[in-house]
Amino acid sequence: MQIVTVFCCCLGLLLSAGCSSRPHDPNKILLWHWMTDRDETLKKLAGQYQKETGIEVTIELFAPSDAYSQKIIAAAQANVLPDIYGILDKKSIFADFIKAGLVADLSAEFAVDNAAWTKVLFEKALAVNRFEAGNIYGIKPGVYGVPIDVTNMQMLYNKKLLARAGIQNPPRTYDEFIKSAAALKRIGVPPFVSGWGELWLADCFASNYAFNIMGEEKVMATFRGEVPYTDPDWIKVLDIFRDLRDKGVLIDGIVTKGNKYAEQDFALERAAFTFNGSWCVNVYKDMNPDLDYGVMPPPPITNAHALKIWGGAGSSFVVNNTSSNKDKAIAFLKWLTAKDSQAVLAKQTNNLPSNREAMAMIPPVLEAFAKGMENSTHPTIWPLNENPLVVEAFDKGIQAIIIGEKTPQQAAAGVQQVKDRETAKQKK
Repeated sequence: MQIVTVFCCCLGLLLSAGCSSRPHDPNKILLWHWMTDRDETLKKLAGQYQKETGIEVTIELFAPSDAYSQKIIAAAQANVLPDIYGILDKKSIFADFIKAGLVADLSAEFAVDNAAWTKVLFEKALAVNRFEAGNIYGIKPGVYGVPIDVTNMQMLYNKKLLARAGIQNPPRTYDEFIKSAAALKRIGVPPFVSGWGELWLADCFASNYAFNIMGEEKVMATFRGEVPYTDPDWIKVLDIFRDLRDKGVLIDGIVTKGNKYAEQDFALERAAFTFNGSWCVNVYKDMNPDLDYGVMPPPPITNAHALKIWGGAGSSFVVNNTSSNKDKAIAFLKWLTAKDSQAVLAKQTNNLPSNREAMAMIPPVLEAFAKGMENSTHPTIWPLNENPLVVEAFDKGIQAIIIGEKTPQQAAAGVQQVKDRETAKQKK
């Protein structure tokens, strides 16, 4: 999912927004988006929709994503938001837009007695756009956005390089992964690359194993302050990175490597394994159309708990609650997320469709990613999240372990110090 941290977006500024000042035309809908790779396809689909319904849907692209987000905030303040748009930020900002009356409540469209739409969409993708009862944001329970695709993060492997190392099947456990890495090293192939110069990517990888080692409840208990990061299970999570380092699994310079450079390394066959999101299918196609690779979940280190992968809605749209064409905007999003439209989006942009029924029409490599959706999780659907400063300390601790500056125990102690400090601040 594309997430950007938007400048100071506060509720007070948004609350100044009133009814949209856009002129009303019952046969026209305006949609703003940020997805360069999907712009051409969205415009083609809009043209098809006009032929079928007589409703003109104008698609306008504003890229990159940070420029798009600034555009959305400015439009909210000027009361000129389009009929359909997306909110690229954390859930608290999503909530601010809802409180300002700028996002339509779509709960009735997804209600039990009107469930045709609900049944065909991935529940994990809908969950990203749902506010549950008793949510901390004070939002009325309901669904406020429509996912147009989904994404998840898994490991990928180069079939040719594994075969060259005598590895017949991708590893199914962590121990098998370590053995595969040793075999690759013997033939001079770096085993694993990922863009761990970007903290969020290392954090995703670590969270997979946190859920695998201790289970979701203990992870949430840690966030609540009931379990310290110095707990033996958290030490086990951090020790994975020491083990990967000591056994030479990681490509040189992994903690300074941005994800686009890691993608180049994998696409150009400079490493046999990588950790990336389903969006990489489109990236690798451009970098190396002949790349022969497969998809696998990160290999579990234990059978104690299920290994969860990060996943959910990739991109979502909301309907402007002040739009005079709200009903028509909703109708278009229903059409856009129907099976045939989703199949076109998936085939032409190599993104996972949010509609389950379109899965039968997607490329095999995307199908492999799709199989992981039911076992996916994401911070936007967790009952609570860790303090961002604590998360940053944890992720920097991972980097420090990889470069040998800290032991797992030292990194855990440092994270707990930040946790204790931030908890004390909240109590004041």
